Amino acid sequence: MKFDLHTHYYPESFFDKIRELSNDFTFDKDPTGRTIIKLRGARFFGITPPMTDPEKRIEDMDRVGIDVEVVSLSTPNVFFAPAERQPEVARMVNDDYAELIARYPKRFKGFASIPMDDPDQAIKELHRALDELKLNGVILMSNIQGRSLTLPQYRAFFEEANRRKLCLFLHPMLPANPEPYRRFVLGPLVGFPSDTTLATAEMCFDGLFRELPDIRWIIGHAGGAIPWLMERLDNGYRDFAECREKIDALPSTYLKKLYYDTVTFSPHTLNMLRNLVGADHMVMGSDYPHLLGSIERSVSSIEALHIPEVEKERVFSGTALSILNNVS
Repeated sequence: MKFDLHTHYYPESFFDKIRELSNDFTFDKDPTGRTIIKLRGARFFGITPPMTDPEKRIEDMDRVGIDVEVVSLSTPNVFFAPAERQPEVARMVNDDYAELIARYPKRFKGFASIPMDDPDQAIKELHRALDELKLNGVILMSNIQGRSLTLPQYRAFFEEANRRKLCLFLHPMLPANPEPYRRFVLGPLVGFPSDTTLATAEMCFDGLFRELPDIRWIIGHAGGAIPWLMERLDNGYRDFAECREKIDALPSTYLKKLYYDTVTFSPHTLNMLRNLVGADHMVMGSDYPHLLGSIERSVSSIEALHIPEVEKERVFSGTALSILNNVS
């Protein structure tokens, strides 16, 4: 079997809510005429038909041999809305996901979205998503409207996530200051992996992975730059006292316990990632149907690896089945 754990589905109602509630996020056209969403002028993503069309998605899945998509709501997730409206948006999207899964139970699973700016509602929606809707984990942005995930206001959510052994997909958001990313589509190209890297490194040094080890983190886009920086982060631990204040082992000790998706499609990168963390800490992802994603290469890049077939099966589905919530 093949499970795609990094793929995005957007109910039409989600785009309607952005138009209704947001000032920072706006709709525009790119030079090709495609509708795009911008954050204060910096391009976020282009809208493609499969984002809202399950039948088209299944057609593409069948074409490349993907059995199940674990869909999630990408940036800006629910955080285009003011804090008091985020629970409403999260419930709407999560209900739409549950309806999609009920219609196509053998083809789709889903990560819930959580209104992190309302701590009580965040935990309430986590419980509803897992226990009532039977969703399979949570997607979380790399920052919450520019705020670090290590802030005390988010701690109760992570403690509950740890208690529930939550599968938590960390997806990038544009960095807090999008100004440097206005040109050349630098937001998705550079800003996204940069913010993933920053969030993961900060959570590691802040002790989140040490203190709450039962959260099953999936780090998007093959971890951003984390795989390349592990040795440098270890050197920081050795050289700077402040890097040892909240952890008692090398950062790589914690980082190698996380899971990484394969949204890079580079054989060199995937081989390096496999040698670093092991195939049992990699999960297949496509970033479909975004323009930078590829449903075809999500499969072919893994099939092309010169590794044992049993390891490929772990990447394709074995690891996913071991870390997702609500799978039998």
